[in-house]
Amino acid sequence: MENVLRPLIVVGGAVVLTLLIGWATDLLLRKADARHSETPLWGLLRRGRIPYQLVLCAALLRGSYDQAELILDHRVAVGQILTLVLIGSVAWLVVQIAAAVVQTTYDRYARAHHDAARVRRVRTQVSLIMRVVTAVVGVMAVAAMLLTFPAMRAAGASLLASAGILGIVAGVAAQSTLANMFAGLQIAFGDMVRLGDTVVVDGEWGTVEEITLTFLTVRTWDERRITMPVSYFTSKPFENWSRGTPQMTGIVYWHVDHSAPVEAMRDKLKDILRECPAWDGRAYGLVVTDSTPNTMQVRALVTAKDADDIWTVRVTVREQMMTWLCAEHPYALPRVNTADAVLPPGGIIPSQDGAAAAGTNRRLHEPPRTGPR
Repeated sequence: MENVLRPLIVVGGAVVLTLLIGWATDLLLRKADARHSETPLWGLLRRGRIPYQLVLCAALLRGSYDQAELILDHRVAVGQILTLVLIGSVAWLVVQIAAAVVQTTYDRYARAHHDAARVRRVRTQVSLIMRVVTAVVGVMAVAAMLLTFPAMRAAGASLLASAGILGIVAGVAAQSTLANMFAGLQIAFGDMVRLGDTVVVDGEWGTVEEITLTFLTVRTWDERRITMPVSYFTSKPFENWSRGTPQMTGIVYWHVDHSAPVEAMRDKLKDILRECPAWDGRAYGLVVTDSTPNTMQVRALVTAKDADDIWTVRVTVREQMMTWLCAEHPYALPRVNTADAVLPPGGIIPSQDGAAAAGTNRRLHEPPRTGPR
């Protein structure tokens, strides 16, 4: 009977004690969350209740397993497994606590600051910091697990002797990976590009969707994803339309006939913008920027609060202006000139070849021949 009750009491007591402590801790966190609703810290800490209970259970079982006198032939193996579980659950709990603290800090900063650019910058830094913390904690947990094996501790001395050579070899073999990691840190703290920024890379327009230590993902306007190494943004030029203020200026071009009513087009542009919700009202303008033998180029300048709105304003102005020209001023559309040539005064075309010019003049003055030749 003692051989049955002893392991039952030890193991059952550890499990019951773990559940009681976990329930009491969760109750305290809920009360704290209800009392301090201005901060999400206590609610976020509740997400770590599973690794917390796993740490308690593994620690209690590891400390009291010898008194249970259960599976004596495999006591060392069971103790080793419990130690590994304890190390892994501690690492998991540390990551959850760090995530709760970092997320709370970011939420508090986002509520206190209304500058969207600064909030995106902090969000990018927080995201990369959490990835670094997770990687460091994971590496330390794996190292601690390996050091629990006697054979690994014995091999540690010989590994330290060759650590310098291994470091050089690893650095040469993984220099591109290390370059990307340092580029990721440079992006995070150098404020070059942030999550949510509107960028143009390799001729593609999109929004930065994800930034890691090694790669960056851009979501294009047609919902494609472009993944590229972060070192691209530290070694090549790119357009960041969200850096500084998100306000933008857009340009719309038309090619119209020389007789187009430019002043009426200015008035129509004003009417179109007044009815366009995406226009921010900062500025607008319409001028003639170029002229060719057949057409002239008219440029409209419009403004909006961000890249999405500037696109909407541009397409709206372009469409409604062309519709208005077709309906009200069709003569202003580009035309191909098929009229007869007008001779200069005197009816003589200047030419270096007098005979050729005279022949040309005769042909121009000859009446058309309608009969058969």
